[in-house]
Amino acid sequence: MKKTLFDKVWDAHVVETVPNGPQILYIDKHLIHEVTSPQAFAELEQRGITLARPDKTVATADHNVPTLNQHLTIKDALSRKQVEMLTKNCTNHGVTLYGLGHKYQGIVHVMAPELGITQPGMTMVCGDSHTSTHGAFGTIAFGIGTSQVAQVFASQCLLLNKPKKMRVTVNGKLNKNVLPKDVILYIIAQLGTNSGTGHFVEYAGDVFENMSMEGRMTVCNMSIEMGARGGMIAPDETTFEYVKGKEFAPKGDDWAKKVTYWKTLPTDKDASFDTEYHFNASDIAPMITYGTNPGMGIKITENIPEIEDTSFEKALTYMGLKKGQSLINHPINYVFIGSCTNSRIEDFRLAAAHIKGKQKAGNVTALIVPGSQQVAKQIKEEGLQDIFETAGFEIRQSGCSACLGMNDDKIPAGEYCVSTSNRNFEGRQGQGARTLLASPLVAALTAVEGKIVDVTELEAV
Repeated sequence: MKKTLFDKVWDAHVVETVPNGPQILYIDKHLIHEVTSPQAFAELEQRGITLARPDKTVATADHNVPTLNQHLTIKDALSRKQVEMLTKNCTNHGVTLYGLGHKYQGIVHVMAPELGITQPGMTMVCGDSHTSTHGAFGTIAFGIGTSQVAQVFASQCLLLNKPKKMRVTVNGKLNKNVLPKDVILYIIAQLGTNSGTGHFVEYAGDVFENMSMEGRMTVCNMSIEMGARGGMIAPDETTFEYVKGKEFAPKGDDWAKKVTYWKTLPTDKDASFDTEYHFNASDIAPMITYGTNPGMGIKITENIPEIEDTSFEKALTYMGLKKGQSLINHPINYVFIGSCTNSRIEDFRLAAAHIKGKQKAGNVTALIVPGSQQVAKQIKEEGLQDIFETAGFEIRQSGCSACLGMNDDKIPAGEYCVSTSNRNFEGRQGQGARTLLASPLVAALTAVEGKIVDVTELEAV
């Protein structure tokens, strides 16, 4: 029987199948952070259960940590307590923790890949919906709830029904200035935010094969925004080169054996999917969202559609926008380049290249937030920090920052923020904040101009 990439990884991790029911799936790596783990640890202690495999668990602090003065005591009481509980729980249960101040600390979906913790063929979970990011390596990676976090703690397994399979194929050559963020925003805008419900998505075709690992992670990160359980891209030489030499990557003979196995994972020819979609790369353009879900996106040169629908009109009212309106030249006061979607070194190299020698608009607050301590180090060593600071951008320390309103980096009510993050829900970046999702290129140039600009014909730098 011909198998998909998803089938091969899933089937290799099935411990047992309940007759006419779910399956018990072994989990290779469990990632945790300060927000969703305390309740799960508390449940274990209440029941007198120890962690089954603490060596398979890795922790970091990222969601509600401050991005300024991380060496000082956290001011917010709830945030401080959550970080303290994470430290205490990891110490008590023998879990590796990369906390504030550690050279490996960072957003969980940035630091795990860059350390080689994420590897092809794995099953990975975390109490965070954007765990789908790791699927870029050919892993089955997905977010879980608090009760499931406790389940993995106790057994290193999960009881699950096998999802259906979807393939999204994009072939051809991308237009100028179209980035991976634009590709996934276009797909979600075309298919809708419920299109992937009940499915694991495999991204296939020229466009994804030619993407860097950073770009693939951006795409898989937002799979959850189309309702999918997760997204995957078949491992190839690009994957192997990225993983090779990383801190926790296989070494020596073990490396050769792993690569031999990883090469067997791509989907077999003629394997079947429950759902298939095909797109032409030439149809994709630089994108921007205008509403309150990631599916409400348009090409940056298009106007907001004129749709008669109550929820659509409610979204526009919240955003302070109108049907038929162009977003070009729309004034913006906040720009955020960061999050688990776009806070890797490739994102900052591109942004810096386009703002070098320029100044941000005086009305704009522009945040540059690296996804990890290692990315922050690269930004400094490569001279990017000087470029950003000279242009008036604020460099912060690693963390989730203004992606979500759980820390100090909130967008004021009524203000617009062009953000490289993954969600534009009502209040996502702060109560009353208005979020427009876009690529690092669009975000960087918006900061310089103080308004949204057409980047379709911008010359490469």
